[in-house]
Amino acid sequence: MRDESQTGAPPASGRSYRYYDFVMAAFVTVLLCSNLIGAGKAAEIELPLLGTVAFGAGVLFFPISYIFGDVLTEVYGYGRDRRVVWAGFGALVFAAVMSWVVIALPPAGGDYMRNYQGAMETVFSNTWRIVAGSMIAFWCGSFANSYVLAKMKIWTQGRSLWTRTIGSTIVGEAVDSSLLYVIAFYGIWPSSQVLAVALSQYVFKTLWEVVMTPVTYRVVGFLKKHEHEDYYDCNTDFNPFKLRT
Repeated sequence: MRDESQTGAPPASGRSYRYYDFVMAAFVTVLLCSNLIGAGKAAEIELPLLGTVAFGAGVLFFPISYIFGDVLTEVYGYGRDRRVVWAGFGALVFAAVMSWVVIALPPAGGDYMRNYQGAMETVFSNTWRIVAGSMIAFWCGSFANSYVLAKMKIWTQGRSLWTRTIGSTIVGEAVDSSLLYVIAFYGIWPSSQVLAVALSQYVFKTLWEVVMTPVTYRVVGFLKKHEHEDYYDCNTDFNPFKLRT
């Protein structure tokens, strides 16, 4: 284990990691798919005692990005997680621009393509609002999650990982859920539905973190062992607008 990982000193220049890029790619993939494929659909399920519960379909997958955020901060530190957050932010911006261009292009002739254009507009015409809400909620929530976890790691002296993965998610998801659905769907969905989906999303995503805690432990343990890294953000500059680690 490197000394600077325990003191919070900046990582050695040029240090490379075997799995960091794969975690980044997985994070961005989950972020894009959950926000563009799942966020636009409100689903309902019947639960014992609770009755009918409405939720955004993306809630089944989006919490995985927070698990990745926990893993990145716990193993590599806040600075390297910050770079991944900005990579995800850039991917969402590109997705918004691409969807706008594709929809704006005139469709070719024929009934199939006219129907296809209508379907695309139905699914993706609200992409700019979804992405705007997603970017703001994701950016604020992710940095809140990473900051809380990094600070709690120091307070707990690296013990009781579950307290900081769940504790940081409670904070991060509260920020995320309070922003996403209001920005993306207020005025499109009934207000009662926006509130119901936002609340259920917060509960479901936080419970996801609890359920996935054993998996998080396994992944963190694997990465710490094979990357020879266990970073403590003792002297970290937590400015979210910096890209350098």
